[in-house]
Amino acid sequence: MRRTPVAAALAALTLVAAGLAASTAAQAAPGCAVTYTRTSEWQGGFGASVSITNTGEAITGWTLEWTYAHGQQVGQHWNAVITQSGGAVSARNASYNGSVPTGGKVEFGFNATAGSTNADPVSFRLNGIPCGDTGSPTTTTTTTTTTPRPSTFTNPVLWQDFADIDIIRVGDAYYYSASTMHYSPGAPVLRSYDLVNWEFAGHSVPRLDFGSKYDLAGGRGYVRGIWASFLNHRKSNNTFYWGGCVDFAQTHIYTATSVDAQWSKHATINKCYYDAGLLVDDNDTMYVAYGNTTISVAQLSADGKSEVRSQQVFQTPSNIGTLEGARFYKRGGSYYIWLTRPANGQYVLKASSPFGPYTVQQVLLNMPGPIQGGGVPHQGGMVQTQNGDWYYMAFVDAYPGGRVPVLAPITWTSDGWPRITTVNGGWGVNYPTPNLPQRPVKPMTGVDTFDGTALKPQWEWNHNPDTTRYSVNNGLRLSTATVTNDLYNARNTLTHRIQGPTSTGTVTLDLTSMRDGDRTGLAMLRDSSAWIGVKRDNGRNRVVMVNGLTMDSNWNTTGTGTEVASADLTGTRIWLHANADIRPGSGRQARFSYSTDGVNFTSLGTGFTLKNEWQFFMGYRFGVFNHATQALGGSVTVQRFELTAP
Repeated sequence: MRRTPVAAALAALTLVAAGLAASTAAQAAPGCAVTYTRTSEWQGGFGASVSITNTGEAITGWTLEWTYAHGQQVGQHWNAVITQSGGAVSARNASYNGSVPTGGKVEFGFNATAGSTNADPVSFRLNGIPCGDTGSPTTTTTTTTTTPRPSTFTNPVLWQDFADIDIIRVGDAYYYSASTMHYSPGAPVLRSYDLVNWEFAGHSVPRLDFGSKYDLAGGRGYVRGIWASFLNHRKSNNTFYWGGCVDFAQTHIYTATSVDAQWSKHATINKCYYDAGLLVDDNDTMYVAYGNTTISVAQLSADGKSEVRSQQVFQTPSNIGTLEGARFYKRGGSYYIWLTRPANGQYVLKASSPFGPYTVQQVLLNMPGPIQGGGVPHQGGMVQTQNGDWYYMAFVDAYPGGRVPVLAPITWTSDGWPRITTVNGGWGVNYPTPNLPQRPVKPMTGVDTFDGTALKPQWEWNHNPDTTRYSVNNGLRLSTATVTNDLYNARNTLTHRIQGPTSTGTVTLDLTSMRDGDRTGLAMLRDSSAWIGVKRDNGRNRVVMVNGLTMDSNWNTTGTGTEVASADLTGTRIWLHANADIRPGSGRQARFSYSTDGVNFTSLGTGFTLKNEWQFFMGYRFGVFNHATQALGGSVTVQRFELTAP
């Protein structure tokens, strides 16, 4: 859902004061100006820009502090490193904008969540000195403005788990499709207007209609389902096409006239287009590149429902190894098949015909990545902007969080081969911001009160849900859908990606309709899991922390959990916190706490060490669940979920 700009004039607060201290040992002469501007607002949030003008002596580092009085929470930000504790916010200079000469100006911006009241800060402190201390005049002005485009962006552009990227442009909008495996709905589509700021738009696969195992009925579909797949748009009929091979058996194609509209199954082809990329050629013919090591191209029928022709076009040499993850492009008169060497390389094939013959070049191999502790950028796809520039969106293995997207500019050699723009021989942490118009998007963090009658597209179920056991109407009612002692077998567990590098998920639950034997809570969900929640037994509720939920390498349950801490609970409403550190590496932990008033939280249990092996492919998620261990009939209402960072 897109946020909308404020139609009225936007609030700005300017404080001009003496009393600015330098961050170095020498004291700077006093003088500063701070302008805080709300640039846009939408339901539940707003965007803001902050400008600092140094009217004193030069400084070589800065920290700006302010306080929000009404629960506003800063999320996505740029041109500063922003942290927040309660209402207190601290913005510190980035590595490239710490020096501010006399008369110089530095700007940064952010998106934030807000409730019904969103008052501007009333004061600021720069490098520890309150602006206004010396009695300098303070003025408040109202301006209408737009957020200045940041001069650079920082990788990862989106610190959430979105792997096997296919990226396209339609008009001035960019769309991004990703793998979801056993989660439903599948194949989320993100939307952006600048390649840096993204929002959820919809899902290409409304339900995993590929067998009962995807319903957690008679089997389980963990690490199956939606793998690397294609997304493209056909101008001739204004239709989006998504396609993917499921269970190494059939290729399913779905279509829609808009990514946020209802998608429907268009065709099933009885052939596996493994890790496929779709090209719509200049003459409207559709071609699919696919395969592992042996790379083939298929031509689809004019209606996109069957195969007209297919042939092998490339055999990967043994000195390269494995190539897969095909993406298919045309530039000028040349055809390109973009291929990954998992998980440390990228190669490209080039030919003058879609069926070859193709020659190969290495694009990258063991290139240093931009995420500390993460892997080599690879796979993903290229896209050309409306201005003619090219970019490559790859992902980095960054477990326990998953596979995280990073962006870099592409240039082309005189003979038509793509080259990644590197920084000091590696994939840059920062690059110049794409020269694209700014349009607001809904932040990837924030609050969901489950308004309306349908789930928003940031949510995905663990396997297909039982649709008779939940409803959305100003709150999410989760009725128990499974009688089991195994959370991995419980239907209607709702999942949300975690924001990196650290973030907190908070869920508010109404427990009034729980029944004996019911279990509800908030999980850190993967093949090794833990949760905080409520057990109801013998007419009594307890808040508990449980760990030791485990799977083996075939994704069979090997541990259903051990209760490690508990406390009596007398009320019928509870707030559950899970704070997750998903920076790449071993030993990262999640910690759990709870509250009975939504303000004061009590830690429960021990830190849970997150598993950082890659074999489950998907990273950790927050999981909201309610299942029975005795009999169906109970329910809880999820009143609110909030994702906050840092």
